[in-house]
Amino acid sequence: FYSHPSFIRLLYGLLARAISHTFHNWMLNGDDWSRVRLNDVSLAQMGWTRGSSNENFMEEDEPVPRRLNTNPSSPVLVISPDKLSAQYSGDSRHGHDVGAAQADCSIPVKRLLYYFEITVKDRGQRGCVSIGFTDRHFKICRHPGWEPNSCGYHGDDGLLYCAQGKGERFGFPTFTTGDTVGAGINYAAQDIFFTLNGKFLGSVPKNVIGPLYPTIGLHSPNEKVEVNFGQRSFAYDIEQLVQEERDKLQSTIENVSLPLSISHRIVRSYLMHYGYQDTLKSFDTASGNTFPPVIFSPQEMGNESLNEESYALEHRKLLRKLIRSGDIDSALSKLREWYPRLLQDDMSTICFLLHCQKFIELVTESRSEAAINYARLELQKFYGINTLEDLLKDAVALLAYEDPKHSDLGYLLSLTQREAVADAINAMVLSTNPALQNPEHVLTSSLEKLLKQLTVCNIMRRDLNGRQGEVFNLHKLLHG
Repeated sequence: FYSHPSFIRLLYGLLARAISHTFHNWMLNGDDWSRVRLNDVSLAQMGWTRGSSNENFMEEDEPVPRRLNTNPSSPVLVISPDKLSAQYSGDSRHGHDVGAAQADCSIPVKRLLYYFEITVKDRGQRGCVSIGFTDRHFKICRHPGWEPNSCGYHGDDGLLYCAQGKGERFGFPTFTTGDTVGAGINYAAQDIFFTLNGKFLGSVPKNVIGPLYPTIGLHSPNEKVEVNFGQRSFAYDIEQLVQEERDKLQSTIENVSLPLSISHRIVRSYLMHYGYQDTLKSFDTASGNTFPPVIFSPQEMGNESLNEESYALEHRKLLRKLIRSGDIDSALSKLREWYPRLLQDDMSTICFLLHCQKFIELVTESRSEAAINYARLELQKFYGINTLEDLLKDAVALLAYEDPKHSDLGYLLSLTQREAVADAINAMVLSTNPALQNPEHVLTSSLEKLLKQLTVCNIMRRDLNGRQGEVFNLHKLLHG
């Protein structure tokens, strides 16, 4: 049941609505959704990656078709030098002397849809022109749609052929000289669609398995087509179709009934968990009595979770403020006063993070000599610890730059880095709560659990579509 598409769509809608309510009104500092683990753990688990920047969140580019493939090439096709047009030069005596050509690479799958067009420059003797999609095993002496795992729209009879030599009528017209015909795959709807002269004709279920290639077929003397892989504007407004698909999803989300009080409680929990006490007070004042209470069972969201998150709120607020301002000495002093056992082991990850941040603050202030002396005193002992090695090397390497703020390691001097250290300290303070029932509660807030669930649901939804369609990007969602 939990992998069923309808369940995933419903949960996606619920979570998206909750997050929408949360972030449209309350955008907070701190954009790292990875949090610390208790005790000594690797910095990777705390959300640190070497050279972390917005580039880490960019999707990997996919190759896209740009021209017709000529290796192999059909002996009855003449491909133009720019590989964007083809003309039939055979005798068309039988069904195995079709001149077909695939694109130079398979279509991209990490997007909402893919589309290309052809323009019939000359219908030739019989107008046996076709357009569609085929796999890498396709025979280039056949029309798309005639072979297994292929689909094609044929101009001479207006029929749609899907993996067989017999076409089906879908009310599509024939096409001829001067017509522009388009073929596309809608990954969201899991269908193949066709257009004619800028108008949408219709779609059929996508019963072909990728990787798929845009394909054309010609089968009578003098037939000639030009192919448009996007190097110029399409006759059909493909962007409008993209927007329509996005609107459908948004409409589904907006139609899900979700009490505002749910997201209200999630926001309060987040603010409390990370010690944003002043923002919490402002939030409560602004919301007033607008949101009625929602009753949850202990299994869903028990009061013990909220009680744990309110633990040492004043202390955690002050510690975060000190670390955010770069005053690491004062933060260390307060920790020794309030929670001395957290610093008993001077080789712990928490001690390392604080000392490393102190070193970074000295570099930020251009106090290189003081930074070197501090590294010798407090950081040298951490060399050789594999879990700390990457951050330690990056931090020390800041000394090599004349302008470290604008170097490849400049991210270490950012507010985000201070926030990450503050988050680690916040979690460790929460772990000292004697009434703590579930240690995992100190790791993430309820909001972050929802974000993780949202991400998992989107991954499952894409997996159910054969790993085709837009790749979910949480960073883009939250910052777009």
